[in-house]
Amino acid sequence: MKKSKGIKYVTKKGGVFWPSDAMKEIANMSDPKIYDKAEKNPVKFWGELAKGGLTWEKEWDETYEEKLPYFKWFKGGELNFCVNCLDRYLDKPKAIAMIWVPEPTNEKPIKITYGELYDKVNKFANVLKQNGIKKGDVVSIYLPMIPQALTAMLACTRIGAIHSVVFSAFSADALKARIQDGKAKILITADGYYRQGKKEPLLKKAKVAARKTTIKKIIVVNRIGGKVRGGKFLDFDTEIEKANSYCKPEIMKSEDTMFLLYTSGTTGKPKGIVHDTGGYATQAYWTCKWNFDLHRGDVMWCTADIGWITGHTYAMYGPLLTGATTLIYEGGPVFPNPGRWWKIIQDNEVNVFYTAPTAIRMFMGGDKKWISKYDLSSLKILGTVGEPIDKESWMWYFNKIGGGRCPLIDTWWQTETGGTLINTLPGIGPFVPTVSGTSFPGTRHAIVNERGGAVPKGDSGFLVQQSPFAPGMLHGIFNNHKKYVDTYWKKFKTMYDTSDGAYLQNGLIRITGRTDDVMKVAGHRLSTAEVENAIHDNWHVKDCAVVPMPDKIKGQVPIAFVVLKWRKSSEKLEKKLKKHVDIKIGPTARPKRIFFVEDLPKTRSGKIMRRILKALLINEKPEGLMTLVNPNSVEKIKEVVSARS
Repeated sequence: MKKSKGIKYVTKKGGVFWPSDAMKEIANMSDPKIYDKAEKNPVKFWGELAKGGLTWEKEWDETYEEKLPYFKWFKGGELNFCVNCLDRYLDKPKAIAMIWVPEPTNEKPIKITYGELYDKVNKFANVLKQNGIKKGDVVSIYLPMIPQALTAMLACTRIGAIHSVVFSAFSADALKARIQDGKAKILITADGYYRQGKKEPLLKKAKVAARKTTIKKIIVVNRIGGKVRGGKFLDFDTEIEKANSYCKPEIMKSEDTMFLLYTSGTTGKPKGIVHDTGGYATQAYWTCKWNFDLHRGDVMWCTADIGWITGHTYAMYGPLLTGATTLIYEGGPVFPNPGRWWKIIQDNEVNVFYTAPTAIRMFMGGDKKWISKYDLSSLKILGTVGEPIDKESWMWYFNKIGGGRCPLIDTWWQTETGGTLINTLPGIGPFVPTVSGTSFPGTRHAIVNERGGAVPKGDSGFLVQQSPFAPGMLHGIFNNHKKYVDTYWKKFKTMYDTSDGAYLQNGLIRITGRTDDVMKVAGHRLSTAEVENAIHDNWHVKDCAVVPMPDKIKGQVPIAFVVLKWRKSSEKLEKKLKKHVDIKIGPTARPKRIFFVEDLPKTRSGKIMRRILKALLINEKPEGLMTLVNPNSVEKIKEVVSARS
């Protein structure tokens, strides 16, 4: 696709934003009738998309089979995922598949072509086979954001091995639990990586995790100059150099498991989400093509780590499935200064930028010179992911990063859904601050009450997915049928329970957050996200999270945790914020208490872990600390809470 800079891709009409003629002209999908077409027969619709988007070795016998709580897409169809990412794009072997930006500024970015990546993946696939890995075996990948991570993942898909990627900041215990549950045979890791200017060791944790498990070999990438010794350990690059240059792809059934991805759940105990091959590939391809308007030659930067589903689908696989270029950055967002991200966008002419509201709010509180000094005119699409975004952050992102000219899509999806399912298509619109949009064509969502019945128009309720269920959806929890049923199907039986709340705003879906973050204050149902939005309106507020706390009189009351931009906390400011909530929502929503804290506990993807905040309020031991990128924040918050108790 020919690149143009500074084009205005949106226009404002009636207080909301719509795609401009320039956006409609280049968009992969700009026809609003696509929704009606898909709704008439979603199964037929997805069948047509699967044929049009992927290369199949054998067409399926049945497009969709549903035997709840399980369902299968493209049953009997055969394909290889790696072929769809690499082999079919070898007509242009010198096209760039990946741009890797290391954190140290004295190291130059590396551009890897489709031909070069194909060669490395084939060789590493042979390395895995030489070490006993075959179709259906589980391989644990414990790597930072380095090119070898993509090589390892694709090599697994080439031979039909099941990869289980574990976030590199997780502890040895967290890694061990995932290795043991999946019974992985090989662990792929690195000696370390760079983060905020420091070398972060990784191999020591990997060694501890692998002890007394099913791991037979540990393959190590030399990133920070560590030494690897022992017969159990293999050097990643050395093994590739010795391997044959071609590995015949294993032909997989559409419903064969492609990967496991562990998510903490409500108890903190990891559960292995199962994703198949054909359905996941179809949804990843089309959501990338339509949501992010990817064309061959476009550069997409999704800032999520590979340890999360966002990193799987939109940092690694999605761009390659469409023949585009993915950009991967190793390090911290403000190293060596707060202009690092924007310099990366300028230097690499990034077209699509996809990040979390937490990151956006972090930059909002900084000096604007770090943004204004860089040319961001290559951007075409902006996206947010991870949690609902407040209006102030939405508008700042839209104006300061997108220059008021790029569609901003607020995407809703989960580890379990495999790909984005609710948002606005950039070629169709509208783009409304704080509102996600509508169901992706061919999928169905509804907002229901506790009994599964319809809620009055405009009222909040439980967000569910209805049959036929999206192709990229999970196909169970690894070795735990009961957990799968209890978590996703017990409440509504024939509808998938997202555990998220939502309501309709002018026919569009607005996500209110997790339903376990819905409060019932004096008989009134209140979304924590709604209260958070009101607090965010104050320009002193950098970030905030609201959680419910038990109350003898009201049942529950809102408690707010607030991070300020620069002003010191005070009783006066606390009263001001409470009064603002009164004005915006009403006295019922007024926080009983506001704790001013330095930081909020977050995962690498930007999700605020509100259940940890809840645990601190009721003096329980918080679960799931291993999932945090900033675990030290918990102890500091605990001190603040204790001081005011």
